[in-house]
Amino acid sequence: MSVQLPDTNSRYHRQELITWWDQEKLLSSRVLVVGAGAIGNEVAKNLALVGVGHVEICDMDTIEHSNLARCVFFRDSHEGRNKAEVLAQEIATLNPDIVALGHGVAVQRLGIGYLRGFDIIIGALDNREARAWVNQACRKLGKYWIDGAIEGLRGLVRIFGPDGPCYACTLTEADYKQMSHRKSCALLAPEEILAGKTPTNATTAAIVAGIQVQEAIKFLTDNQDLLSVVGKVWSYTGDTMDVFVSKYQEDDYCLAHDFYDTILSESVHDTLASAITHAASVLGEDPVALDFEDDLITVLPCHNCGSGEPATKLRSAFGLGEGRCEGCGAERVGDMVTSLPIDSPIVDLAVTELGFPLSDMVTIRGNTNRVAVVVSGGN
Repeated sequence: MSVQLPDTNSRYHRQELITWWDQEKLLSSRVLVVGAGAIGNEVAKNLALVGVGHVEICDMDTIEHSNLARCVFFRDSHEGRNKAEVLAQEIATLNPDIVALGHGVAVQRLGIGYLRGFDIIIGALDNREARAWVNQACRKLGKYWIDGAIEGLRGLVRIFGPDGPCYACTLTEADYKQMSHRKSCALLAPEEILAGKTPTNATTAAIVAGIQVQEAIKFLTDNQDLLSVVGKVWSYTGDTMDVFVSKYQEDDYCLAHDFYDTILSESVHDTLASAITHAASVLGEDPVALDFEDDLITVLPCHNCGSGEPATKLRSAFGLGEGRCEGCGAERVGDMVTSLPIDSPIVDLAVTELGFPLSDMVTIRGNTNRVAVVVSGGN
């Protein structure tokens, strides 16, 4: 029996010599990279070089001068432009075989429904809130995601799957306290939520991103038995060049351990009422409530001077500063919910008016069953 050898003229010839490699599967794969900073640049570079066919990148930040020392694709002429859009443009030039798209928004503004279109998610994030959101979205969708982080000369990589320990299982009470504080300040002025910058450098970012993409390649080529850090953390200490792997413990009571029983996505809904009607046809019982993936906040007129119009939107749709009264500067009072009864007047509002992201989910509940429905807003 003859063995067909890789084409020596192929762009990918040397990597195709690896016995388990499958270039066709890589070229047909879809990967979302969340974060376009130092790690994100290296992750995107590696995905492009190995020939992952469809790469999308998400980051709401713009390029600053200090990024130039840590991000391989950013130049002086890029300062002030969106990181994700520039990075997508650059990796598409690096490898014309791939399709690369950049989204200049927070990942929450793509929505959990948007993540359904990817084989795996790679995190290159610098904050717990975004990690927690990606973690819960992937858990509910039954998807794997690969997290990477750096600080100084230290870095880590971990993979979280549809079961076993997740990112939320690793958080401490202090972590949750800090996240809660940041969420409570999210509608205030930008200077009220600014934190110190984490020390990082290009070499540590390259090491961490290399491990992330190496594990992603195993997953995308259906070699999941080779994955090394599912439910574990690979830790690197550059000061001493120590590397070790440790296992996470699953929290049996973790609130992030949820999943969608049934997803209805064949219709596009422009109101929550429409989504409820659709769900009712398959729920098998009368719907009683719906749950959101994000906090729904109603900001009331200023209690101090009475100015300002009431506004009801998802948390991620509010801009910085919208929680302050423009007239007197007082903090405006707001109501926050994650669920609504189906007879709430809010369900008749357009999902775009409520600030829903590009492709989101709402869960319609009866007394015993539930159905997730895709709703499409704007990002």
